[in-house]
Amino acid sequence: MALMERVATLVRANLNDLLDKAEDPEKMLKQLILDMQNQLLQVKTQVAIALADQHLLMKKQQEHTENAERWMKKAQLAVEKTQDDLARGAIERSMSCRVMAESFAQQVEDQRVQVENLKSALQKLERKLGEAQARAELLIAQHRRARVMSKAGDARVAVADGPSDMAWDRARNKVERSEAITQAKAELNGESLEDRFANLEKQEEIEKMLAELKSRRGQ
Repeated sequence: MALMERVATLVRANLNDLLDKAEDPEKMLKQLILDMQNQLLQVKTQVAIALADQHLLMKKQQEHTENAERWMKKAQLAVEKTQDDLARGAIERSMSCRVMAESFAQQVEDQRVQVENLKSALQKLERKLGEAQARAELLIAQHRRARVMSKAGDARVAVADGPSDMAWDRARNKVERSEAITQAKAELNGESLEDRFANLEKQEEIEKMLAELKSRRGQ
C-alpha cells in the first residue's frame, strides 16, 4: 500500500544525506519530522482499523464454527428420530457453515499478517522519529556552526584579498607627496615675503648710491 511505501521511505531516510542535498537543512529537518509525525498518526489509525477488522473476522469465524456444530447436533437428533432427510439437510448446512468458517479462518490469518506488518512499521517509524527528533537539534547546530565557519572563512579571504602592501605604499607616498607640496607652498610663500623686503632694501641702497653720485657731480 502507498502508506507503507511512504513509511518505508521515511525509515530508510539518511538524515545526513538529506541535509547535504537540502538548500535549507533546518527547514528540511522540520518538514521531515512533521512528515514522520503525520505518517505515524496514519499508521496508528491503520493498525487500529486492521485490529478491528481482525476481531470482526474472528467473530464471524467463530459464529460459522458454532453454527456448523449446532447443525451437526440437529443432524444427530434427526438420526435419533429416524428422520434421515432432516439429518441430510442438517449435515449439508453444517458442512456449508464449516466451509465458511475455514474461509474466515484464512482471512483471519491474512489479516493477522497485515496487522503484524503494520505494527512492525509503526515500531520502526516510532524509533526513527525518536532518533530524528534527538538528532535534529544536533544536526541543526552542526549546520549552523558550519555556516558560521564558512562566513568567517569568507571574511578571512576578503581580508587576504584586500589592498596589497604595494597599494598601501602608493597610498602613503601619495599622502606624503601631498604634504610635501603643501609644505613647499608654505615655504615659497615665506620666501616671497623675504624677497619683497630684500628688494626694498636693494632699492633703498640704489637710491642712496644715486644720491651720492649726484652729490659728487655737483662739487
